[in-house]
Amino acid sequence: MQGVVLVTGVMAAGKSTVAQLLAERLPRAAHVRGDVFRRMIVSGRQEYLPGASGEALAQLRLRYRLSAAAADAYAEAGFTAVVQDVVLGDELTAYVRLVRTRPLYVVVLAPDAGTVAAREAGRAKTGYGGAWTVPALDEALRASTPPIGLWLDTSGQTPTETVEAILAGRERARVL
Repeated sequence: MQGVVLVTGVMAAGKSTVAQLLAERLPRAAHVRGDVFRRMIVSGRQEYLPGASGEALAQLRLRYRLSAAAADAYAEAGFTAVVQDVVLGDELTAYVRLVRTRPLYVVVLAPDAGTVAAREAGRAKTGYGGAWTVPALDEALRASTPPIGLWLDTSGQTPTETVEAILAGRERARVL
């Protein structure tokens, strides 16, 4: 795989682990962590929550623009850029338009909600609670995210098996 690979899905779907393992399998690759751009905002940050304000949406879209630009820069330098972030709903189509590099691959990790809840319970960081619930975000993924790229139910897979499935299905993952 060359170009840009976007690995998306809900929180605790395994994006970070899978993106890192995928990048490690490729001969020249960079792992672009979208959340880094969110954390760079030191003051005035507004978290994107259900029913978020215009400012929170603007910051989310800024984060997407920055990660797409970073991915393009790595690809221009000869690296496969493996981008990992939560990009759901219509924002996925918008993200695809932001990336200039071709080929562009989209991989959607879609384990079932029970698997996501178990993974969330077993990790140090927490993404759910308060405004975000596993069932609500899972519903947003399945009901409003366009069916583009390679969708994988990773419920019963190890991260290594998921990377193997991505490599085997790379032509289905290619969107541009």
